[in-house]
Formats: sequence, C-alpha cells, structure tokens
Amino acid sequence: MTEQALTLEQIRERGIQVLREQLGIVDMVRFLQQTETGWGNYTEDRSQWLGDPDLRTVAKAIQGKYPGSKI
Repeated sequence: MTEQALTLEQIRERGIQVLREQLGIVDMVRFLQQTETGWGNYTEDRSQWLGDPDLRTVAKAIQGKYPGSKI
C-alpha cells in the first residue's frame, strides 16, 4: 500500500497538532514565534522605505536628529 503525499497545509496542520500535544498551547506559540520566517521581500521593501540615499544625505539626517554630532 502506497501512502499519498500530504499537501503543505496538511503537513502544517499535523505539525501544529503534534506541537500542541507535546508542548502545550503556550510553549507551542513560543516555538512558532521563534521559527516564523515572515513574508515579503525585505530587500525590495527596504528600498521603498529608505530609497537609495548617498552618504552625505545619511550624514545630514543624523546631524538633524542629533545636533552637534560630528560626522
């Protein structure tokens, strides 16, 4: 008898069930918080947040936030 491959959703559901049974709800959540990989593309998002400033622009921003700093 051959076993049918599980879908990714089925694997996730079984994994969460085992974690809950073995660790309890609180420690299961703590474990999942440590292992979440997140989503999106950090490199693209970072570029949208920060743009592509040159060193002079960054230095001016720091000096504006921290007057008297020597950069």
